[in-house]
Amino acid sequence: MALIVQKYGGTSVGSIELIHKVAARVARVRERGDRVVVAVSAMGDATDRLVDLARSLCPAPDPRELDALLATGEQVSIALLAMALTARGVPARSFTGAQVRIRTTSAHGRARIEAVETATLTAALDAGIVPVVAGFQGVDAEGAITTIGRGGSDTTAVALAVALRADECQILTDVDGVYTTDPRMVRGARRLERLSFEEMLELAGQGSRVLHLRAVEFAAKYGLALRVLASHGDGPGTLIDREDPTVEAPVVSGIAFNRDEAQIVISGVPNAPDTAHRLLRPVSDAGIEIDMIVLAPNEDGTADFAFTVHRGDYVQALELARRGAAYCPAARVDGTDRVAKMSIVGVGMRSHAGVAARLFATLASAGITVRLVSTSEIRISVLLAEAELERAVHETHDAFSLSGQSGFI
Repeated sequence: MALIVQKYGGTSVGSIELIHKVAARVARVRERGDRVVVAVSAMGDATDRLVDLARSLCPAPDPRELDALLATGEQVSIALLAMALTARGVPARSFTGAQVRIRTTSAHGRARIEAVETATLTAALDAGIVPVVAGFQGVDAEGAITTIGRGGSDTTAVALAVALRADECQILTDVDGVYTTDPRMVRGARRLERLSFEEMLELAGQGSRVLHLRAVEFAAKYGLALRVLASHGDGPGTLIDREDPTVEAPVVSGIAFNRDEAQIVISGVPNAPDTAHRLLRPVSDAGIEIDMIVLAPNEDGTADFAFTVHRGDYVQALELARRGAAYCPAARVDGTDRVAKMSIVGVGMRSHAGVAARLFATLASAGITVRLVSTSEIRISVLLAEAELERAVHETHDAFSLSGQSGFI
């Protein structure tokens, strides 16, 4: 008898009809003899509507009270799903994060899970009851309700699975697995049977929205197998687990992309050891996240410095970059928020040469200019004009044969 933790997102429980379908799926898990704990998000766009409601009262709601409000979205969905299960003859009980005692930090809106108490859930399982747990929320040391940020229900499910020592954590969503790239962009995108934690971390961090990054980090830390499945369909989905040393890995497993990018270029600054620090300190002091960074020396002793930030931070970051470069009157600061990042990911890059050369040759032959490059051991990311992103993804997907069955160079 296995113990399975399942997570259903907002689109999976967005109506009464869909909640009945989820209840039927949970019931099938029970029928095959397994025990199951379910983590659920708020229905559909309920969280967005609650945020809008709060902001209609005041533009900047108190974070503590906003968390208390947003947590009610999951309370609706867990109660309805528990009712639907009970109506099918499956004993079920809903639990909020506070009732389970999912203990978090006090950083409202972005709290981090510190511990999950299992006594309440274990007692329910032992009594033959399916616990239906509110995702996205917890409680701090003072008893205040907290939320753990967008995508937090994935993290809740993983935390529950780790604490309960579950055999598998299943993330059920509106797609039937992780694909080589977004199938809405590339019709030939292929569902992947398996990914390593490293690959999924890179894909999630570079724009793939199938799994929340913090959830993958949590699962990787504790070696918990994740499986991405379609919430309203059958199929094996995609298994995310430790790298299998007995199987030769594809050179490139997938392509992720992110339009939430802006580029700032500071030209003609001194090529000195403290240049990067002087230019970036005002930006980082403002709490703005910096992604790709390049410092390119020139023959005249100056350098050109470029970096990227989230698009929403572009205007502020551009002004801060001008302040940082003020010590050098000859410097010129420019930027654009019409760029996008494309990343290729695969553990096979460790043992195969020529991956970068093939990527750059592919883009060059398509007339696509690369603005910036960053790499890790299993990833190559390039910054491009946003208008060229879709063509770049198509060309790269074809170049690495990702629509086929091998994905090898």
